[in-house]
Amino acid sequence: MIIRRNKKLEDVISEWLLFKKLSLKESTFFRYKYITEKYILSNFKNKRLNHLINYDFNDFISCLSKDLSTRTIYSIVTVLKGILKYIEEKYNYKYNINLISIPKNNSKSKEAKSLDIEEVERLKSHCLNSLDCKEIGIAMSLLTGIRLGELCALKWKNIDLNSNVIYIEENLQRVYMGKSQTKVIEDTPKTQNSIRLVPIPQKLLSALKDISCDNNFNDNDYFLTGSQKYTEPRSYQYFFKKCLKMCEIKNCNFHILRHSFATNCIRLGMDVKSLSVVLGHSNVQMTLNRYVHPSFETQKKFLDQL
Repeated sequence: MIIRRNKKLEDVISEWLLFKKLSLKESTFFRYKYITEKYILSNFKNKRLNHLINYDFNDFISCLSKDLSTRTIYSIVTVLKGILKYIEEKYNYKYNINLISIPKNNSKSKEAKSLDIEEVERLKSHCLNSLDCKEIGIAMSLLTGIRLGELCALKWKNIDLNSNVIYIEENLQRVYMGKSQTKVIEDTPKTQNSIRLVPIPQKLLSALKDISCDNNFNDNDYFLTGSQKYTEPRSYQYFFKKCLKMCEIKNCNFHILRHSFATNCIRLGMDVKSLSVVLGHSNVQMTLNRYVHPSFETQKKFLDQL
């Protein structure tokens, strides 16, 4: 028989985090911990389990959605449902978890943009003609869609210049540990599909061969630094923004390179399934929803063919 105990929510959340820690990747665990501290505990401080029986969690979610993206709201709802399910199973409280939903109309949910063709060519030309691995890394993301954390974790042993492929198997990121403390961790990528082989485009291959011939890199050297010391994503973001300024391109986030890569692949006729595999997505729908943004010119071209 399950005993109902009217504990404080913050105590139960601590229990739940310890329980989840056994099965989660380190980066995922710290992300869950950050979400509970920043969004859930800050709104339900000192609340006991019985106080939440008739609570409308959709009101809580709706208030958050005014200032947060749909993606962040989705993460909060995932964590919240996990906590409530744990309470139901252990303490026999019922919270109507299935009624909790994500608002469809989110003012902060904006379609990500991509660089235009002229900007892509300007940035690509600048980076591929460089002898700096950090600048070549920007071109690598632009030409392969590799994520920022994956690029920061990439080592020379993962680049096969004979088979012309990049093997992506690690991800590097800074995570929140609580009490304003953070740390950098290196772990496997987001999902099993993210561990993948990516073909090296010919222009990128030439640049990689040139720079590898001029340097004596070891297999365990990080690609971006050419040494055993990594560059963390935040620092590389700053470098990327400086590079944008040099190329007279508007200030934007590093992730725009991945969007631009996907958009250009579709523009050139690549099928979505192949693109999904290259990007490391678990399904084609994710690729379509997040990264494929056909231009007006592309739409007009196909309509004109009618």
